[in-house]
Amino acid sequence: MHAVRLTTADAAATVTSHTASVTDWCARYVRPWWSAETVPAEEPTAAPLLVAEVDPGRYASLAAEVSGADHATVAYARTPLLVAREHAERVVTAVSPATALAYRAQTHAARLSIFGTDPGEVATAAARLVREAVRGVLLRDGWTVLHASAVERDGQVVLSFGGKGAGKTTTALTLATHGWRLLANDRVFVRPDDAGGVTVLPWPSAAALGLGLLNVFGWSDTVRHRLEAGEALHPTQDPQVTDALLAGRREPLWQGKRELKAQVFPDQFPTWLGIHLASTGRAAHLLFPQVTPDAVPTVRQHSRTVHDHDFMTGATEDRYPDVFGLAGGVDGGGHATSRETVTALLTRLPRHAVTLGHDLAANADLLRRLTS
Repeated sequence: MHAVRLTTADAAATVTSHTASVTDWCARYVRPWWSAETVPAEEPTAAPLLVAEVDPGRYASLAAEVSGADHATVAYARTPLLVAREHAERVVTAVSPATALAYRAQTHAARLSIFGTDPGEVATAAARLVREAVRGVLLRDGWTVLHASAVERDGQVVLSFGGKGAGKTTTALTLATHGWRLLANDRVFVRPDDAGGVTVLPWPSAAALGLGLLNVFGWSDTVRHRLEAGEALHPTQDPQVTDALLAGRREPLWQGKRELKAQVFPDQFPTWLGIHLASTGRAAHLLFPQVTPDAVPTVRQHSRTVHDHDFMTGATEDRYPDVFGLAGGVDGGGHATSRETVTALLTRLPRHAVTLGHDLAANADLLRRLTS
């Protein structure tokens, strides 16, 4: 039996499996943003506990059980998930036929089991759900989730806000290539501290980087050479993206109105792209970027601050609804009072709305002056 304990701040969860690649994958998924420590399987485990096994027989029996019971169908990870509940919803059993995965959650015992036929699918699901389990612990402890990118230097954190395509990632990576460390690509955990500030923690996940963005930062050839050498990006990446990268394509790749992007593991930022990562810090500055390709970087003359829509809530977690009760009854973005307190504290910080272009040196010069 293999076991790994994942920890950030005071929150922890444990994953166990008879398949080493499953626990190794979970550890890789969160490092180095969170701690991932191998522990003896017989050692008392940190709750929540996630058991993830490659077990076709167990998958088949649970699939038959759910199919024969009253169940609902929900969209989960972009595939149908059949969900059955029993014992006043304290036990949830679910099956994803598309990925051949079965789940059984005992919410009263903070225990979740995953059974599947393919080691890769089991590992991917385990990593995703153990992160959700840790999130539940953090939310119950007063943390909340902001839709923002973040970089850190000397303990000070710059948070960048905006909707999809606003330029949060461009802003963070620009600073991360000029002396800052990347703390988060798309969302962060935040909580008021005892000194009247806001502590920031990363949300581990694969980072979605468009082909155009890779080209702007001069990383296209590096990624192509790594792929040609047999290395791989995150498996959730669309195969069309891999083909485009190997072909040397540098312009954005679209599927209808959706841009297809490279999916970069956290540990590939330092090893592939030379970007150092941070694990915590204290909010010090807010940026509200807008990227316009041919624009001269400038500060926009209007005021913008943090709003309710800058927080991730249950309504915004459409890809992974909390069907297994891992949040423990707390909204997916944390308690409303926590969000209100964080908003009030962040509003006191220096903040700037900025327009950025595709001239990285000019962008960096403006951002460095604003955040120095």
